[in-house]
Amino acid sequence: MDLLNTLVDKGLRRELPTRDEALAVLATSDDDVLDVVAAAGKVRRHWFGRRVKLNYLVNLKSGLCPEDCSYCSQRLGSKAGILKYTWLKPDEASRAAAAGLAGGAKRVCLVASGRGPTDRDVDRVSDTIKAIKDQNENVEVCACLGLLSDGQAERLREAGADAYNHNLNTSEGTYGEITTTHTYADRVDTVQKAHAAGLSACSGLIAGMGESDEDLVDVVYALRELDPDSVPVNFLIPFEGTPLAKEWNLTPQRCLRILAMVRFVCPDVEVRIAGGREVHLRTLQPLALNLANSIFLGDYLTSEGQAGKADLEMIADAGFEVENAGEVTLPEHRASVAGGCGSHADAGCGSHDGAGCGSQAESGCGSHADGGVCGSAAAVPAAAAAPAEARTDLVSVRRRGAGTDLAPNA
Repeated sequence: MDLLNTLVDKGLRRELPTRDEALAVLATSDDDVLDVVAAAGKVRRHWFGRRVKLNYLVNLKSGLCPEDCSYCSQRLGSKAGILKYTWLKPDEASRAAAAGLAGGAKRVCLVASGRGPTDRDVDRVSDTIKAIKDQNENVEVCACLGLLSDGQAERLREAGADAYNHNLNTSEGTYGEITTTHTYADRVDTVQKAHAAGLSACSGLIAGMGESDEDLVDVVYALRELDPDSVPVNFLIPFEGTPLAKEWNLTPQRCLRILAMVRFVCPDVEVRIAGGREVHLRTLQPLALNLANSIFLGDYLTSEGQAGKADLEMIADAGFEVENAGEVTLPEHRASVAGGCGSHADAGCGSHDGAGCGSQAESGCGSHADGGVCGSAAAVPAAAAAPAEARTDLVSVRRRGAGTDLAPNA
């Protein structure tokens, strides 16, 4: 297909596709999905080989959030039967992280519900980062604490944090329909604060909330402009007790098309399959490794994931290999940039005019995460298709690991 050949060529050159090309990827038919995966897979292998980076979530503080994000089981007014607990002590968090690291994880993501951290919270997380790094010399630590105030990103960097996650989640135009207690601009500001502090920025999206193809393209193009080093792609987990509990809009093929579109728009960025892969990709998860070079190992913040052992077997059976601690995730032209920002002037993913670095898993991170001929932008969008069958049997609340006395899944 001419569209896919064009997108592969652009991806190998780190050239931005047109919006019509990105929309056309989402409009391809299920009959063409293997061709789409094969094409985006060429771009993924060019920049990342067959390596898969493993990340491990530690939920430092669960539930009790004052924000009203409709997708989140920890939101204000949520009736989801999730674990609720206040801050883990540094030694508790370090023990939880150790399980994931023993399972092969390279990065630990420290997450806390809430609008954003107080200065005392930053002190707590700083102590936790030190405890983890004292026990694990080469570990990467990403913090995800919500909206940041001035100076907090710098303090986290000084404490040893390598990265900061704050997802845009959906397009600016529809953000107000998902959340009312903070704005899209607030989220952009926090990603920019992370950049400015020299932290590697991590920011992604949630698909499956009833958004249009145009919304998906809008948020991915906005992410490219923000220039994060990693882009987690979450697929909505429709928790009972949340406003989006009835949103079952995704099929495995739709998820693959979304991941392929993200890869074409951000060819040299760590694309991570985050929350919801087990619920929506299901048995097609191994195919998604041809598009994303990063996954979460084991459980998520409030839901259970695939068994950690099954994750490792899936990676090996699909012909991929786990990225080890001594390997650099990003391509050299991104990894060599000070602070890991990855900003560059030659049309790389997220490059932008006149703005250098610093000038600017399931969700819940922080402030609370067809038809038509291939290449035809006028085709009926996949979002207009009949809703996927609800698979509530695949949504399981986490009852083990952090905040419990049971061993974690890693």
